[in-house]
Amino acid sequence: MLKSLYVRDFALIDELSVSFAPGLTIITGETGAGKSILMGALNMVLGERASAEVVRAGARKAVIEAVFGGEHYENIGEMLDEEQIERTPELILRRDISATGQSRCFINDTPCTVSLLKRAGKQLVDLHGQHDHQLLLHTETHAGMLDGFGLLHAETAQYRNTLEEYRKLRHELQSLNERADMLRKKRDFIDYQYRELDAAALVEGEERSIDEEINLLENAETLFNLGTALGEHLYASESSAYTTLSSAVHLLEKLSAIDKSFEPWLEELRGATATVEELNRFVGSYIDGIDFNGDRLEALRERQILLQRLAKKHGKSIDELIALRDRLAEELSLEENLAGELTTIEAEIQKARKALSASAETLSAHRREAAERLEQEIMTGLATLGIPHSTFEVRFTREALPDGDIEIDGTRYRAFDNGCDRIEFMISTNLGESPKPLAKVASGGEISRVMLAMKSALARSAELPILVFDEIDTGISGKVAQSVGFSLKRLSRMHQIIAITHLPQIAAMSDLHLAVVKRIQADRTLTGVTPLDKDEHVREVARLFSGTEITETSLQLAEELIEAGRSA
Repeated sequence: MLKSLYVRDFALIDELSVSFAPGLTIITGETGAGKSILMGALNMVLGERASAEVVRAGARKAVIEAVFGGEHYENIGEMLDEEQIERTPELILRRDISATGQSRCFINDTPCTVSLLKRAGKQLVDLHGQHDHQLLLHTETHAGMLDGFGLLHAETAQYRNTLEEYRKLRHELQSLNERADMLRKKRDFIDYQYRELDAAALVEGEERSIDEEINLLENAETLFNLGTALGEHLYASESSAYTTLSSAVHLLEKLSAIDKSFEPWLEELRGATATVEELNRFVGSYIDGIDFNGDRLEALRERQILLQRLAKKHGKSIDELIALRDRLAEELSLEENLAGELTTIEAEIQKARKALSASAETLSAHRREAAERLEQEIMTGLATLGIPHSTFEVRFTREALPDGDIEIDGTRYRAFDNGCDRIEFMISTNLGESPKPLAKVASGGEISRVMLAMKSALARSAELPILVFDEIDTGISGKVAQSVGFSLKRLSRMHQIIAITHLPQIAAMSDLHLAVVKRIQADRTLTGVTPLDKDEHVREVARLFSGTEITETSLQLAEELIEAGRSA
């Protein structure tokens, strides 16, 4: 249950702490006293959108804190465990809203995102605001309400997962078809480019090696002449370096025989002589290998021109052209493989369509079973709420399409995000009239009662621990109001109910009665909340009957209503 709500510097509230109780808590107060502000604060701590305007004038920030019983971890414990938020004896939600509009959220004093706070809030409290009954007028909400009543969460999740997988395959098929179409359109150009590059027989690093070989062939005669001259200087002539060094070695040998200090230099000179001899052999071999092949030179120049032309044409280096050639080869082979891929994925789509159709049919069957039960519960509930001759119908329709994604009994249907059915609530509130769309026939008071009947049905079938009704009594009075009060009282035996009302027939049913009051303090308007004792409870119910002047008659009526509420 919701144990307490602490609010500071929020709108007209300077600071207050409200304690709640099990059963039915009723909140009353004069128009403009701040009942909606209290509900607004509860909305904020449950993760609804906030702005700087809610911060009380002159304050630095607004603070709202809601304390729940630890039993609610059954609803959100797994979610908190995933976020590594510690479980404490009580579950505490807190929201700080600064005057600059920034918001900070906490669960059990651990910072969290507003989206996580909102997810937790949705699992803890079902807050029905003054305008929420309008949801019944929007047919797109009806399927969700039916699924909630029928506890069809697993079936709807299975359908959505299957639909997502099916759509993923369809998207993949579309992408493959687009690629195949693109390849068909570009095939001639791709094939031309590939054949041109493939015929060139490009080799990585070829440009550099061609340039080097052309340089050698173009300078073959120079290399021969220079090499020959070098051979003469090194070895062949009478005054060659080898002859001169050999004579020097002979002299140094004689010197070192007399003076040992020449021996190191003798070794150095012999090494130089050996170097000259080795270089001479290399030069001779090099000269013998010089190629004067003019045909080879011409072929290399033609190859060089080809490579330069290809590089300039494509704006790429030879290595990049090799990569382009390989990529073009892959694209050409892809078209050949694409037919096989398309066949494979089309088979997968057929399989996924069968699974989707089976999931949609299962979900539809369970919905129809739930719809029968919901129809009976709503009509029973409406009878107790003053609409005894109502007919409530859950209408199912499907949209047949020749190429629909769902096939049931040989007919193809459109796949909606939530199934193959369009679901709409139909109602007749008068005997003998056929049901019509809820939005077209129900008055404001009837819509409120249908919503209460719907909430009651959902509460009996789902895990909705706390229900909050902000002025559920719109458009009703008298005997119908008392029926609504009895319905809320019965509902509060299963769930904690918090309800704001203007009607004494509903206020009289409370287990805890809170009065919202507005006061002037230091030239400022402030809102407060006071729990009423037994006598104050009677007087507040009487005030709702007679206004500011409480009469003996209104007090007697209040006591009678309260007594009736105790026995409800």
